[in-house]
Amino acid sequence: MAKVSDQEILIGLMSVFRSKGYDGASLNELAEATGLKKASLYHRFPGGKKEMTDAVLDFMENWVNEKIFKVMSNAEVAPQIRLKDALYNIGEVYGNGTEVCLYRSLSMDTGMSLFGAKIERGINQWLEAFTVLGKEMGLDKEKAFKVAQQNFVEVQGSLVLSKAMDNTAPFAEALKNIENRYQT
Repeated sequence: MAKVSDQEILIGLMSVFRSKGYDGASLNELAEATGLKKASLYHRFPGGKKEMTDAVLDFMENWVNEKIFKVMSNAEVAPQIRLKDALYNIGEVYGNGTEVCLYRSLSMDTGMSLFGAKIERGINQWLEAFTVLGKEMGLDKEKAFKVAQQNFVEVQGSLVLSKAMDNTAPFAEALKNIENRYQT
């Protein structure tokens, strides 16, 4: 039997939490998505579904830090290139508009009361990355933050619309709109 990597497990867990939320995710679905038996899943995550969700949120936080924040704050690369790279990475994490946002899925029902601080930290990471870039591109702090918020809202809204319409065009348009906001 092939060993399942930690990353594969976390990606499998994330797919279930994205589609079902915290309350809707069953242990059977979580085990199936990881390729593990329930006993093996509990061995890796003795704290159960809460520990699994914490691990997925930590994984996502690290991803946002590496693929958005660090990319966008790398002063050795021109700001427009950083923005394009970060938008590409955002496209990747959301399956170019086919995946729903983990933070959105977990912000419903029990998920928000259990994971609100991590969800807020993840969203703030995103906002900070776009605010830093906006300031570097000549926006004052307040305007840079407002643009960062609009970017987040537009991506989230486009994901809902893309899912509802079974068409990724709204997501692709949202990423293009974000890029256009920073044209100088």
